[in-house]
Amino acid sequence: MTSCPHTDSIKEVTPSARGCEECLKIGSPWVHLRICRSCGHVGCCDDSPHRHATAHYQKTGHPIIEGYDPPEGWGWCYIDETEVDLPNQTAQLGPIPKYV
Repeated sequence: MTSCPHTDSIKEVTPSARGCEECLKIGSPWVHLRICRSCGHVGCCDDSPHRHATAHYQKTGHPIIEGYDPPEGWGWCYIDETEVDLPNQTAQLGPIPKYV
């Protein structure tokens, strides 16, 4: 893993939803989930139709996401475009519905 100066933004967070927050609202499918390690927003990955995790980063500037479905244990920094080590995994709120 590459050293990343944005790892100081990593927090323990509570997931915002039991799936992609925006996809659940509009009834859209997703492929995989990502959770923002600054605020807990759960969004869909870039292979999903709406790419809500990246849209959240673009809107907020929150740099670090975690692979969340299933808990994957890796982190990604949008700014440095690199994998980052996470101090822990975020616990899921309960079973995550599968769409794709």
